Amino acid sequence: MMDIESEYRSPLSLGENSEEPSGARKGFLASLTARLAGDLPSSARTLRWKQHQLSNVWARNLDRVNVLGNHGHGHTGCVNALSWAQDGELLISSGDDQDIRVWRIDPSADSNEYPLSCQSVIHTGHTHNVFNAQMLPHSSQIATVSGDKQVRVFDVGEAVGRSPTGSEMTYTTNEACKRVLRCHTGRTKRIVTEDSPDLFLTVAEDGTVRQHDLRTSHVCGGHGCPAPLVKLPHELSTIALSPLTPYQFVVGGESPFAHLYDRRHIGRYLWEEWGMSPAAADATTCVRKFSRYSRAPGEPKGGEHITGARMSTWNGHELLLSFNSDAVYLYSTKDEPGNSECSKKLSVLAPNVKVRKRTGDHGAGKESTVIDIDDDSGDRDEHEDLTIDAEEQDGIPVIYPRARFAGHCNVRTIKDVNFLGPRDEYVTSGSDDGNFFLWNKFSGELVDILEGDGSVVNVIEGHPTLPLAAVSGIDTTVKLFAPSRDRPEFSRLERATTIVKKNARTSRRGLRASDGMAIAHLFLRYSALTSLRSHEEEDGEDAVQCVNQ
Repeated sequence: MMDIESEYRSPLSLGENSEEPSGARKGFLASLTARLAGDLPSSARTLRWKQHQLSNVWARNLDRVNVLGNHGHGHTGCVNALSWAQDGELLISSGDDQDIRVWRIDPSADSNEYPLSCQSVIHTGHTHNVFNAQMLPHSSQIATVSGDKQVRVFDVGEAVGRSPTGSEMTYTTNEACKRVLRCHTGRTKRIVTEDSPDLFLTVAEDGTVRQHDLRTSHVCGGHGCPAPLVKLPHELSTIALSPLTPYQFVVGGESPFAHLYDRRHIGRYLWEEWGMSPAAADATTCVRKFSRYSRAPGEPKGGEHITGARMSTWNGHELLLSFNSDAVYLYSTKDEPGNSECSKKLSVLAPNVKVRKRTGDHGAGKESTVIDIDDDSGDRDEHEDLTIDAEEQDGIPVIYPRARFAGHCNVRTIKDVNFLGPRDEYVTSGSDDGNFFLWNKFSGELVDILEGDGSVVNVIEGHPTLPLAAVSGIDTTVKLFAPSRDRPEFSRLERATTIVKKNARTSRRGLRASDGMAIAHLFLRYSALTSLRSHEEEDGEDAVQCVNQ
């Protein structure tokens, strides 16, 4: 066998020799270099390998690994807002108690795989529930939106996620609040950040989307506020933007359609800036609408409502929309518009739910079963008109969905929707039964059902780099889910058939009188939670907001 060391020698020995290497030597060196390069993974190959491994982990046994806020500390009301910040080092939460809590992994705690502890508590000064809280990029500033119609910005510096005492630090509104914006005239619902510490967008029930620039100042009220980017004639409750395509965003609310706006075309409402009222129906920069083929059985015409929207951070063009009393739908902003009849022929939408079956105590198998969710239609009106006239009036091109994800129930609260996985391979949504559902985006399979709340799950936020998800809802706690080495305690996949069929029946009925007991249960639960509050009295309106967000 040839000795590689004697044959190859070293680069220095070649350099010392004035003679050029022979053709055979050159060929051998090229072959060896290629072989060594193949053995050493490139950064791109390493990244792909890591993403593949993380993707597989999400499909394995997820289970609850921690609960934030137990043992008498934490939030004292429903947790409506969750967001990861600073590349996943911090978790920000807020809700009905109107406090912001900033959580950080505590390296001194070794009793848990994910030992997050609360480092900072900020009293926001909001007078109604906080619906969303986001840390602005490249800064320590946190923006919030609330049922009191206000947008607030807080900053306590680097101490926001690093308590100097080791225990949670509490900041008053006067200490932390740096801006109060009263531009919206309806309850403010969601925030999307941009790649800036000063710019962000908010959406509200007044039908507007507003851009806020902290580098400038104005006096709210009258005509002092900058004109909105978007003004629609119906209430808005959700907004989505991808950092890969920051020039476009999608809004949804009390309408059968979501609307895509492109800021490269956007213009101000000059009439409003001149003190005149613009036409209420003007949506001058909408370039696409997103629609379904039809309403869901039991979904009242005129009562359609999009509760959640999310754009992919992996590819920038995929969009998830969650419809009240219906399912989650996947769209692409790159798809060609078309009429519903044409799109139906090309669609892969399935009327039933395909569920992945576990083949052992560890991990999910590749076998699957199909649950027929339409086999119990005794409470369905066969003559009900479910059509949606998506081509009406405005003439804006309409995009139809690529896929549909069903099995959960979205009736009683405003639920977000989200992607999970390093390449957004999974789709997730909360449910009125206290579970959250996880589907494979490509196959449509229901991968898992996990118990995330004692009543309703509203929010699921995946960690930006780890296979870890934070989950919240009506409970006062935040639950963390990650892959488990043992058989998962909180998975309900084995009861998928019962759960999915029950949710389908509840979705068809909607919020009718027959659901009064379930609603009463939520109100009683809320009353019990509010009795824990000590720092501020709440009025009756908050109880409704807790249930309906």
